[in-house]
Amino acid sequence: MARFPRRARLCKPRDYDEAFKSSTRLRDRFFDVVVQPRAGEAARLGLAISRKALPRAVDRNHIKRLVRESFRARAASLPGADVVVMARAAAGTAEPMALRSGLDRLWDQVRERCRPS
Repeated sequence: MARFPRRARLCKPRDYDEAFKSSTRLRDRFFDVVVQPRAGEAARLGLAISRKALPRAVDRNHIKRLVRESFRARAASLPGADVVVMARAAAGTAEPMALRSGLDRLWDQVRERCRPS
């Protein structure tokens, strides 16, 4: 099982502020993703799953688990970046396989956007 250590997470409000301030935004049906490239460092994940998008806590927690597991599986192939994933309302009713394939496409887009020139 892949681990999700503290160094792979966005923990401080300042980290989230930096990511939202100067970043690239990616979007699909289920997720909005904010990407802030960071040269020479490992990718870090932040989650911002709002109550407005998913009112039930069980749905928010399910999405968080799914996103973390997807990130763990792909983290080694991702470039150095801070990535904040936000769920959209459609994520609450989607099938898990659709969510996983959407996340896989978004991770590929993150890799393309943060590729060194």
